[in-house]
Amino acid sequence: MSFFNKFFTKKKEEELNDGLQKTKDSFFGKISKAVAGKSTVDESFLDELEHILIQSDVGLDTTVKIIDRLESRVAQDKYINTDELNTILKSVITDLLAENNTEDIDDFDYNRINSPHIILVVGVNGTGKTTTIGKLANQFTKKGFKVVLGAADTFRAAAVDQLNIWADRVGCDFYNKGMNTDPAAVAYETVQHAMNTEADIVLIDTAGRLHTKTYLMKELTKIKNSINKKLPGAPHEVMLVLDATTGQNAIEQAKKFTEATEVSCLALTKLDGTAKGGVAIGISDQFKIPIKYIGVGEGLEHLQVFNKQAFVDSLFSQ
Repeated sequence: MSFFNKFFTKKKEEELNDGLQKTKDSFFGKISKAVAGKSTVDESFLDELEHILIQSDVGLDTTVKIIDRLESRVAQDKYINTDELNTILKSVITDLLAENNTEDIDDFDYNRINSPHIILVVGVNGTGKTTTIGKLANQFTKKGFKVVLGAADTFRAAAVDQLNIWADRVGCDFYNKGMNTDPAAVAYETVQHAMNTEADIVLIDTAGRLHTKTYLMKELTKIKNSINKKLPGAPHEVMLVLDATTGQNAIEQAKKFTEATEVSCLALTKLDGTAKGGVAIGISDQFKIPIKYIGVGEGLEHLQVFNKQAFVDSLFSQ
């Protein structure tokens, strides 16, 4: 590994550690207090750990699964002290994350795709959806990919303008048909434009639909079908953007969106702004949908590929 690559990897590791600091302080501070003076895992500790996991927004179902697996491992490994407990708990969570088919990679890797690669981006307003699109476009463009941003959120002028600003800032192509046009038609024509211009990657923004409004959710299916009509097999990814600071509400949004369309991957934003980073574990376990990107800061470089091993290593680092 070159000096630059070592430096870049170290920098990403530091950004991840900083981004998860609030979760680490809360999570491990509470576990340390719960285990203080104990020489074994008893019912009172397990009750306390369950409370800590739920407070970290891991979710009830996933918490029960972690507790059950921890009890089994403790009986098998004869737990003695805090360090050993942390090792076992880390192993249990790593195994849990491994079950959602996430592939551990070190960086954005689209070199093996067939062009154009279409990514449909969905999520409610305020999750950081358009900003995530802009950051992805920036990182793809820097790697030499020809990128097109498609403005299929046609209900808000600000959404179209914001995406246009990102395209100008990043230096990538931008396609829109203005306000109050059919989002499915915009998506269709964006794909056509990408094919005509031999683009590599297409990121299509959609309206920040309220996940409680069924008729709006149905429109996602219409958009998806429109894209597939233009390019069979597309979209190649349907990315749901979730805000980690909303905790259990993010899990509820994931339920609604996965019912409305075939979500293939997740982007979890604003992990640096919350002590509830455990929501990443809960979402991963409950939906078996890979978390592909995480936001650990406001900078362009603070959107990272989600590497489950790096995430757990950081979460358990002191």
